[in-house]
Amino acid sequence: MIRGRTRMALSAGAMLYRSSFSGPVRLMATDAQSVAAKLHNSGLLRSQALIGGKWVDSYDGKTIKVHNKATGEVITDVPCMGRKETNDAISSAYDAFSSWSKLTAAERSKLLRKWYDLIMAHKEELGQLMTLEQGKPLKEAIGEVSYGAGFIEFSAEEGKRIYGDIIPSPLADRRLFVLKQPVGVVGAITPWNFPLAMITRKVGPALACGCTVVIKPSELTPLTALAAAELSLRAGIPPGVVNVVMGNASDIGDALLASPQVRKITFTGSTKVGKKLMEGSAATVKKVSLELGGNAPCIIFDDADLEVAIKGALATKFRNTGQTCVCANRILVQEGIYDKFTNAFAKAVQSMKVGDGFSDGVEQGPLINDAAVQKVESFLEDATSKGAKVLVGGKRHSLGMTFYEPTVVTGVNNEMLLAREEVFGPVAPLLKFKTEEEAIHMANDTNAGLAAYIFSTNIKRAWRVTEALEYGIVGVNEGLVSTEVAPFGGVKQSGLGREGSKYGLDEYLEMKYVCLGSMS
Repeated sequence: MIRGRTRMALSAGAMLYRSSFSGPVRLMATDAQSVAAKLHNSGLLRSQALIGGKWVDSYDGKTIKVHNKATGEVITDVPCMGRKETNDAISSAYDAFSSWSKLTAAERSKLLRKWYDLIMAHKEELGQLMTLEQGKPLKEAIGEVSYGAGFIEFSAEEGKRIYGDIIPSPLADRRLFVLKQPVGVVGAITPWNFPLAMITRKVGPALACGCTVVIKPSELTPLTALAAAELSLRAGIPPGVVNVVMGNASDIGDALLASPQVRKITFTGSTKVGKKLMEGSAATVKKVSLELGGNAPCIIFDDADLEVAIKGALATKFRNTGQTCVCANRILVQEGIYDKFTNAFAKAVQSMKVGDGFSDGVEQGPLINDAAVQKVESFLEDATSKGAKVLVGGKRHSLGMTFYEPTVVTGVNNEMLLAREEVFGPVAPLLKFKTEEEAIHMANDTNAGLAAYIFSTNIKRAWRVTEALEYGIVGVNEGLVSTEVAPFGGVKQSGLGREGSKYGLDEYLEMKYVCLGSMS
């Protein structure tokens, strides 16, 4: 028992370890219970919140159960917190800001580098924890740890290169300067689909700039966040700089929005919630970064390399069981290559292995909960009622729980929910088009504008279409585009601001203009 509340069981399986999405592999027989015990013994399976450097329960004793998504078994209970705990976390972050922001960039960099080193040293344990609570295959989970750690490493380096400016003055006795200073306390609200990376790409740059943070992870996957926070303490990051609260989402969010001590909100999640946070931030005029929903088109032109297109479409559609904001939500295929692509793509999808993320060779894990499965089912019912045909899959998997068969649907049109809204599941809708102009119109006919993908061997076409697409990210002949060194974010109703790269640091900085007059 972990804190007297952990209950684990389940079948043994082979665990696959990788340092990233590719690389050397070693196998180890294990089961969920032994994984939990090992994590507990290492101090990485935390089941309390972190406020002011102390691990604490909710003030009223309420808890939330965290489940193994592949089996339904309870991993542990965590505190169900609300306004009071959040306000204390804000106060802790506010108090820590005065000293943390006064450290030199080099001093902060050293501490962030230690945090990065610890995350990488524990990447296998963190990957195991992520697979337990989120369900993604272990190989993919460990890949996320390396990816997420990259934001800490990049921020540690780039934080030392936050430059101001000197402006030539129109008056001889004046000197004009621009300073960049940390915005202050940051409220970071993160989703369940990337339990580590969505935190590190917010917290890394925030801390590098001199901000302090209150993290609110999803109540569905809080354990990875708590483990990362534990490692931040081990790295020597001072108490109060990193705080983690979880529980009642609306109460925590309202506390973050209402507090004048919180100067910035950064959020990854649905467009609906993002709009509410944007509205709520207006009362105290907070700085806001929003990475919201997408409706990514993946455009396959007649002149595409078929093998490259299939590989790229599979990667961008079925990564994390289709549960990412940049997943291809619509696959637009030109009529000349449609049949050939459809047949080859369907064959590849049909061969995908579905199962518990701890089993060897698994490519697709469970969906996050039954509501996610019901959404997939409702979207498919809508599509088939309007004439679409299920070519592969189309039903719950025989494994039960929230496993769903990887699915390919043909005959999809823009009137169907599959083409209008994010399905957030392992369903690939195929839409046929004739001309380049038609593809661009279909791709842009949405309120979303996060990511888009093009597959073509014609460089002129690739540039034309890239420039015409109303999206913040475009992958050309590539389905996996995310990296810590490039700006991630969308246009239209897919959000505001950017994460990652040198541009991501600007989201946590205020600009101050200084006019220096003559002095005696």
